[in-house]
Amino acid sequence: MTKFTTHTFSPTRIATLDVFGAGKRKHHVVALLEIDVTLGREKIRELGDRVSFTAWIIKVISLTLKEHERVAAYLLGKRRLVIFEDINVSLIVEKELDGQRIPVPLVLERADARSAAELTEQIREAKTTPFSAKDIVLQKRSGRLARLYYLLPGFVRRFFWRYLLAHPHLAFSKMGNVAVTSIGMMGAASGWFIPASVHPVCFGISTVVKKPVVVDDRIVVREMLHLTVLLDHAVVDGAPMARFVSDLSENIKNGEGL
Repeated sequence: MTKFTTHTFSPTRIATLDVFGAGKRKHHVVALLEIDVTLGREKIRELGDRVSFTAWIIKVISLTLKEHERVAAYLLGKRRLVIFEDINVSLIVEKELDGQRIPVPLVLERADARSAAELTEQIREAKTTPFSAKDIVLQKRSGRLARLYYLLPGFVRRFFWRYLLAHPHLAFSKMGNVAVTSIGMMGAASGWFIPASVHPVCFGISTVVKKPVVVDDRIVVREMLHLTVLLDHAVVDGAPMARFVSDLSENIKNGEGL
């Protein structure tokens, strides 16, 4: 008989599967972007290790969303939107637990009002802070009721997510209004990946590659970012989506936020 091993899911893996299930109910439109990040990366290199590439992208996203706040709005019922003044970004960081590396959500509050350096520091601190099995499904540490989440049957957990998304103020307090994932940067393959999310808007940061592009009628080599954007068509129409994507691309290209 062929030998095999059996591994048990970490508790947070259960929450990941539930998020993917709830994300299927969203009316997300997917945009696959290729954006010139040459200027931004040059500025980051000049700053040394004070600013990470991911933190800078989050800063630019947050600044652009402040000009297009409806993109990050939650749907309340069928005819109302809840637009929050702050841009709170949910980001996944990897932590080690019992010899396994598992994803743990981190919420960067008021990302639009903070510098890229401050965001970098918070992300680095979250990655290095000791982690235990009592850390939570949605943010920092859980109480007794939150830990019970992992023990609930699937249909009860799915009801929790439906309830959370139907109450925007509760959802915002737990997970913000924007999701960012950078798992696409962890491999050598060039291209886009399409994440799943329960947020109104989600960004998948993928690879940066050097390629020839036309600039001022000349062919030059530039550093190009592959970025995926999920926008909820239930809260924003196609034309505002296009204007947001255009402004975001231009802001990233110009190295805003550095």
